Amino acid sequence: MIVDCHVNVYDDDMILPLFHAGSSNAVPGGFKLQANADRVYEGMKNVDKAIVFSLRYKDSAGIDGNDEVTARAVAKYPDKFVGFACIDPRMPDCMDLLVHAIEDLKLKGVKFGPIYNGVSLLDPRMNPIYAYLQKNNIPLTMHMGTTFGRNAPIEEGRPLNVDTVAMRYPDLKMIMAHMGHPWYEECIVVIRKQPNVYAEVSALHYRPWQFYNILICAQEYTVHNRNKIFWGTDFPFTTVEASIADLKNANRFVEGTSLPRVTQETIDSILYSNPFEHWWHGGLKV
Repeated sequence: MIVDCHVNVYDDDMILPLFHAGSSNAVPGGFKLQANADRVYEGMKNVDKAIVFSLRYKDSAGIDGNDEVTARAVAKYPDKFVGFACIDPRMPDCMDLLVHAIEDLKLKGVKFGPIYNGVSLLDPRMNPIYAYLQKNNIPLTMHMGTTFGRNAPIEEGRPLNVDTVAMRYPDLKMIMAHMGHPWYEECIVVIRKQPNVYAEVSALHYRPWQFYNILICAQEYTVHNRNKIFWGTDFPFTTVEASIADLKNANRFVEGTSLPRVTQETIDSILYSNPFEHWWHGGLKV
């Protein structure tokens, strides 16, 4: 079973001019942006399940999605998609929207980008969100790491605050997206320390030297084979096929050298990781 744990879904008109103005600095070659439900379903043909969400990053990344888009995508392709809500704690009705997404739309998790919303994980506005998620066994995926958006405060992308939140909410399942790049060492030491904190490797393969070092670091801290690191793409910003190929070929630049190798055990444990067995207490039936 292969699960893509990090997939974006939105309508074409939800991509604003701000996104186009900033994204040229993101990755070589730029992005292919279409991610409506049908396009996502086509892009996920080589995975068994996909966790999808629609981002509320209007004023930082220029993506203005909503949970209704996610719910419609799940309703259209229920055998493929599992939906997460997306929160912006600055919105005065944030909690009402969250409750609606979980209890009415039946979304199964939450996505939050502290760097994109400019809200620290330690901001008091986050406390009722954490409490609600912990009470209702809802996992929280967080964009941890840097981004291209000029309006996104970089310090909010550092992974170390996750450790503090995990201590305060020990039953809240938390997932750090993108291994907290470029602060992946901080990410790895936190997931090693905290039993209910995980990480995932989406949108990293196209920086192959960094990706290789992340995987080696995970091995050296012995978190590579403990159901701590999960696989995803960040579609449409990259593809299933490229993400799998580059994970399988993580050692291609060190062949013929004495540098350490990413083991096959590490590769397989990430590629065939199953979030539905670990991100919810008692698991999630899908």
